[in-house]
Amino acid sequence: MATSLKSKLDLGALRDEVAAQFRGLNQNDPGTWPPLPRYTVYLLALLLALGLGWYLWLSGVKSELDQAQQHEIELRGEYRSKLAQAVNLDLLKAQKAQVQQYVLLLEKQLPSKAEMDALLSDINQAGIGRGLKFDLFRPGQVDVRDYYAELPIAIRVQGRYDDLAAFTSDVAKLSRIVTINDMTITAPPNAGPDARLTMQATARTFRYLDSDEIAAQRKARRPAKGRR
Repeated sequence: MATSLKSKLDLGALRDEVAAQFRGLNQNDPGTWPPLPRYTVYLLALLLALGLGWYLWLSGVKSELDQAQQHEIELRGEYRSKLAQAVNLDLLKAQKAQVQQYVLLLEKQLPSKAEMDALLSDINQAGIGRGLKFDLFRPGQVDVRDYYAELPIAIRVQGRYDDLAAFTSDVAKLSRIVTINDMTITAPPNAGPDARLTMQATARTFRYLDSDEIAAQRKARRPAKGRR
């Protein structure tokens, strides 16, 4: 019984002593605090710093995890795309060969610089062969593009409607590519069924550039790209 009473007195005294150390603390001068409050504040500051550091570390790890998961999704998509290409590789090669053949076929329909005069003569002869009268046949300024050149030709011809239609059909059937653009057909006043109509149009033909012209085009574009 005496031992139990003594223990209660010791605990009460210890509690009073601890409480006394937390009374009357000068908040402006923590260095004068008793050991227990001072070490308690140190411990709390340490725990706060550890908690904050742990939170920041977890935040960084979560961000890295999110990025890794997003990168995994992108890699999976890239893998599926490449797998599909690998599975269809033979088909893609065959399609590429077909496209190359089609491009070669189109290139053969484009005359070279030396063949342009002959093509202009063919267009003129197509009109004469249909009995048309040329009032105007004037090639314009050549417009040089990346891999081909375009030549507009201003034409004005007179003839019956059927002959004009046959002329445009003959031009479309030439072995070289020629298009008829901006076409207008006018008739004289009080024109009869067999009246001679006037057709104005711009015929456009194309030719491929030779290797020297392509090299000149590339050289001319380099300074312009450099200024950008």
